[in-house]
Amino acid sequence: MIMNKYLSITPEIAEAIASGKPVVALESTILSHGMPYPENVEFAHKVEEVVRAEGAIPATTAIIGGKLKVGLTAEELEIMCKAENVGKVSRRDVAVYLATGRTGATTVATTMMIAAMAGIHVFATGGIGGVHRGATETMDISADLQELANTQVAVVCAGAKSLLDIGLTLEYLETMGVPVLGLRTNDFPAFYCRKSGFGVDYNVESEEMAAKIMQTKWDLGMKGGAVIANPIPVEYELDFDEMEGVIQNALAMAKEQGIRGKATTPFLLSQIKELTKGVAFASNVQLALNNAKAASKIAVAMSKLNQQ
Repeated sequence: MIMNKYLSITPEIAEAIASGKPVVALESTILSHGMPYPENVEFAHKVEEVVRAEGAIPATTAIIGGKLKVGLTAEELEIMCKAENVGKVSRRDVAVYLATGRTGATTVATTMMIAAMAGIHVFATGGIGGVHRGATETMDISADLQELANTQVAVVCAGAKSLLDIGLTLEYLETMGVPVLGLRTNDFPAFYCRKSGFGVDYNVESEEMAAKIMQTKWDLGMKGGAVIANPIPVEYELDFDEMEGVIQNALAMAKEQGIRGKATTPFLLSQIKELTKGVAFASNVQLALNNAKAASKIAVAMSKLNQQ
């Protein structure tokens, strides 16, 4: 198969996929562009530990040396965390990075794409991208949404990043036929906050039911994945109104400095971290670990369904 020319899967993950064991995909943009070094190294190891503790196998993705990596060695993890000349790669960039041998960190869209190629159907991230504020003028809409519409991967996240236009993001997902499932919640979370003022399509009471819904969708041959919205734990939640003020400040700074396109989200996240004196960063870590835990439970349940 021509795909094997580009896919590089670690032996442990390859064996797990072949035998139907639970595997959870993890992105690398959170490491290279979402967290500072060396805190990101600590997080990378911690998130893998969380996945393993639930009985699943972690599969961090990246593009290194002309290969789509599924699972990283300690040295490769270090490369992604040091982030020297590491680009942020979405679907449009994949072929360029592979052909030129550049090193790239995978976004939600590319992680979904690589996971599906490898045969992994559950992915844990922080928050999905979406329709940016002011998109009616800029047309700035994340490629994550198209990937969710077309690629058979369930994405466990703390909703959408609160710096987005959440109402328009949910409208877009509805138009593209992407179900938005709330894990034990009626409210669609906004990353640092448990509520965004918008609801989910369905409140799913357990990880097992989330797995059953996804399996049913794919049994029917329906394309696309789902957003499985998992709110940040209560003890790490930040105040919605306070965060809105911080986001407005960060957006004004981005506009002032002419920050646009794929540079926008990393810039805004770094400004939010600074403006909240690191509190937002601590919450970001906790929500990502919480999502990894939920995704692992879903992957375990899905593996059991497939073995029945």
